[in-house]
Amino acid sequence: MARRIPRPAPGLRLNRYPVQLEHPFTPQHHFPAERIAEIHDMALVVLEQLGMAVLDDEARSVFRAAGAAVEDEQVRIGRDLVAAALESAPKAFTLKGLASARDLAVRPGAMVFGAGAGCPNATDRIGGRRPGRLADYENALRLQQSFDVIGILSPSVEPQDVPIEFRHLAFVRAQIALADKPAFHYARGRAQTMDNFELLQTALGISDGEFSAQPWTKTVINTNSPRLIDRPMGQGILDYARAGQLLVITPFCLAGAMAPVTVEGALVLQHAEALAGITLAQLARPGAPVMYGAFGSNVDMKSGAPAFGTPEQMLMTLGSGQLARHIGLPWRSAAGTAANLADAQGAGETQLALWAALMANATFIYHAAGWLEGGLTFGFEKFIADVETLQTVAHLTLPLAADRDALAWSALEEVPPGGHFFSAAHTLARYETAFYRPLLADLSNFGSWEEKGRQSAEERATGIWQAVLRDFTPPEGALERLGRIERMLADKTAGGGAPILD
Repeated sequence: MARRIPRPAPGLRLNRYPVQLEHPFTPQHHFPAERIAEIHDMALVVLEQLGMAVLDDEARSVFRAAGAAVEDEQVRIGRDLVAAALESAPKAFTLKGLASARDLAVRPGAMVFGAGAGCPNATDRIGGRRPGRLADYENALRLQQSFDVIGILSPSVEPQDVPIEFRHLAFVRAQIALADKPAFHYARGRAQTMDNFELLQTALGISDGEFSAQPWTKTVINTNSPRLIDRPMGQGILDYARAGQLLVITPFCLAGAMAPVTVEGALVLQHAEALAGITLAQLARPGAPVMYGAFGSNVDMKSGAPAFGTPEQMLMTLGSGQLARHIGLPWRSAAGTAANLADAQGAGETQLALWAALMANATFIYHAAGWLEGGLTFGFEKFIADVETLQTVAHLTLPLAADRDALAWSALEEVPPGGHFFSAAHTLARYETAFYRPLLADLSNFGSWEEKGRQSAEERATGIWQAVLRDFTPPEGALERLGRIERMLADKTAGGGAPILD
């Protein structure tokens, strides 16, 4: 039977939110303070006695020069080095956007949402599930740019149709051409990183000094749990730190698999690995912008598959927030789901993981929109459904009315007992802007919904992302920035691109 394709939503209006969002709630303290101090101390013992395997020669040399004990690929890091690193790491800084209007203050209390990232596949109701293509990545960027609630750019789809030695060039070009929010680049070897920095700096028309003075791009550094920093990640820490660009040091600890089966044990390992990466960055350049990263959950002990939105993920997120506050750094968390579809499981797991990140006051919340299958697939309908949730949260951050008229005395006086407020003057003056305007939800009754075609939320989401892409125009200044690097991109492509490792 042919699949029914809904018509794109006519005249779609997008909700607008401030560039800088703040957490609407105070952070929650789930673990006792003494337990957090105990986890921190045991993480230091792990680094001192067990150490980290560091595969990059130069990274080991940096550790050795600072006084760490290095034997073959094993590096034991004293707590004095960690303490000095936490002292020099900035507690707040500005992450520059591709346009200055998109600059973000990165600090405890700020709240920034990022879309699902690093997905090798894409899916939607029109094209089905497929290996990610450059066109999918570009469309995901258009969606990220179009919704204000998404504060930073993410590499949502890995374009499998672009060879790896050229993929970084495609990432740069698409971000410059289609967006103006803070950019993201992978750390996939020094040659690619230097290409990324050169292209970004040229596109923005800034000097070497301006580029290194503050972060204009960011990357995620994933340790290989347990206790290993591989060559690309070690090299990436050095390159980004020395260039003054943002490092989001993020262990991916799945309790029961790559981390101890207990939540506290997994937090000890995560904390030790994050501290090791932060320390290396500060040794490379004291004051380099870093974020404490935490993306932990558990596995299904029957299949070994990652699980998300679980009580254990929520506990790890809450504990991570307390550990980040213990060391005084801004930090990154994540939402996400193991669901294969944009269904009830996908929505529920994502929202529970998101809610934990909100309670824990995460600064960056990655994978907050579009993430499916534990990161294997980016879903376009899932992105729209998740944006609805994020906009609901963002609405909570808007300032409350402080005027006396908000107390509605005139309406209370006008409407008699048993009456209604629909036609009250107070209501008529405010009804167009009184409440959050849903992006996806259909609030009509059953009869009206049936007359409109009985569309499910997933079907409506298809129409919304189609409408957004149909009406998309690049932001002001994008074509000018792209023009500055078109020749460089052509030359680097003709030169064979760059390897992922030197």
